[in-house]
Amino acid sequence: MTFQLRTYAFIDRMQPQAAAHVAATCPGDVPIAGMAELYIEVAPGNEIFRCADIALKAADVKPALQVVEREFGLLEIHSKSQAEVFAAGQAVLDYLKLKETDRVKPKVASAMFVSNVNPYQAQLINKWRKGNMLLAGRSLFVLEVTPAAYVTLAANEAEKAADISIIEVRALGRFGRLFISGTESDVQAAASACTKALEAVEGRE
Repeated sequence: MTFQLRTYAFIDRMQPQAAAHVAATCPGDVPIAGMAELYIEVAPGNEIFRCADIALKAADVKPALQVVEREFGLLEIHSKSQAEVFAAGQAVLDYLKLKETDRVKPKVASAMFVSNVNPYQAQLINKWRKGNMLLAGRSLFVLEVTPAAYVTLAANEAEKAADISIIEVRALGRFGRLFISGTESDVQAAASACTKALEAVEGRE
């Protein structure tokens, strides 16, 4: 398989819910709100082990996640210092002989808005969500993105933009999915922030 830097997503300041979701679902070091973090996703998946080795030796960062699934490998690192996260990321890019803009540019595969969520649908989603509860009568926004790990950036920007609840963030596989809820106006504001953040990422088509 030809090497591909699928995701290189820097998050300057983790928001409380976004950080809590990572902490609740990751097998590694627990991040907290206010930290900077970086997601790196590569193919073939096994290459992520070398990326992790280089990042962790290059700067004072901690890993929350190192996963290899069927096709891709994903690494998350974080620190209280943005400079340390930048340094770790740059070390990985230097090893790969790539620039940040050599990453794959995210694309929105689908975006679904549901107003006044039915109680039965809310209960179905709550069965497998790992974030906040989805309450009946609230609005729901579901964003599907490729490469998958960019949904983490979208989730953080959504929380910055409006008073929403993060229901679920799925950042593994070919497509990533983000579920957020709140009032109709807040969810629309958050959805707009998600889209703008993804459109601003420079990379290869």
